[in-house]
Amino acid sequence: MTLLPQEIIRVKRDGGTLPAADIEAFVAGLVDGRVTEGQAAALAMAIYFNGLSLDERVALTRAMMASGQVLAWDLPGPVLDKHSTGGVGDCVSLPLGPAVAACGGFVPMISGRGLGHTGGTLDKLDSVPGYRTQPDIETFRKVVRETGCAIIGQTADLAPADKRLYAIRDVTATVESLDLITASILSKKLAAGLQGLAMDVKVGSGAFMVAHEDARALAESLVSVANGAGLRTHAILTDMDQPLASAAGNAVEVAYCIDYLTGRRREPRFHAVTVALGAEMLLLGGLAAEREAGVAMMEEAISSGRAAEAFARMVAALGGPADILERPDAHLAKSAVTIPVHAETAGTVTRIETRAVGMAVVALGGGRARAEDAIDPAVGLTDLAAVGDTVDASRPLALVHARDTSSAEAAARAVRAAYRVGDGPATGNRPIIERVER
Repeated sequence: MTLLPQEIIRVKRDGGTLPAADIEAFVAGLVDGRVTEGQAAALAMAIYFNGLSLDERVALTRAMMASGQVLAWDLPGPVLDKHSTGGVGDCVSLPLGPAVAACGGFVPMISGRGLGHTGGTLDKLDSVPGYRTQPDIETFRKVVRETGCAIIGQTADLAPADKRLYAIRDVTATVESLDLITASILSKKLAAGLQGLAMDVKVGSGAFMVAHEDARALAESLVSVANGAGLRTHAILTDMDQPLASAAGNAVEVAYCIDYLTGRRREPRFHAVTVALGAEMLLLGGLAAEREAGVAMMEEAISSGRAAEAFARMVAALGGPADILERPDAHLAKSAVTIPVHAETAGTVTRIETRAVGMAVVALGGGRARAEDAIDPAVGLTDLAAVGDTVDASRPLALVHARDTSSAEAAARAVRAAYRVGDGPATGNRPIIERVER
């Protein structure tokens, strides 16, 4: 017989270990209303202070996964996905899913919206006219089967316990719990019916995990719990001490990814992270016998244009324009005002406060200060200088895309303050920091 909710809270409050049956009962109560908001908040706080064992984390993750619909696939290839913990200029999902699809994988990618200073994949795709980020499940299945990938948002039927618990954590100062972060991320991925998952754990000034040891602890937790729950998972720690792409916003990041896929622009750091994550996915799915072979497959899929073709098919299948690759300017929103941001003195970029760059985009209207805020798809930053770049009168720190002059000038001041320019050594220039496997 399982314990009452208040007794489950008492056990964890006092540092005890909960059996899987009690965790499952509590999660079921989250969905059917038997567990109150106050009880959920109390358990979240007890977990925040006392933590969960590996077995408890696995049980919580699996219970949250099973709280709603769990997808099953019958496809002629492995079902694979990637998840990033969030950053600035991190639009890797847009080319990555199609590239893995071009290599024989199937990618049902369930993504989220922007959170804090970090951009959201769904907000980026919402800037593509007609693209449906919230299709019904049958449409989702059809697009994955026919195009190899589909990037959509979480439906109400997938891991509903996570949705309720996250809303409670958000207002009770328990978001940062490593145990609850792990269960939240993985419950949705397990519900998607995956066979392999590559985790991109960001570390640095623009990441939620600023310190390397915190990012590694999260990566180890994600890998251990996912594998314990039956989902093969690898993690890569990647640098977020500077924006990953030279664009940050919504329509501007979609345009950046189209340039990347079509070969008009391929920046080394962005390319390195995209290929590395794709290689892990191919390795996990058995499409590549070793990591180096996966890298070669990803390089070929991107350079040949097959990844670009898969992206175009996905966009069209989900309601977007069929000529998005050929005529992005005809479809993506443009800002009313564009101004350059110049450094106060010429020199080399030695450091970037990346979170401040992300907040400049939010202030422009490219993110949300409040949950109900509307996103302006046209605003953002492009041509962002990277660490090690020389900036002077002919090379600005960035271009600001804004709805009016006053917001453009405010963003310019914020970007200028986020950059350190001088003669010292450049730091934060390693795109791939570390790999974490079981």
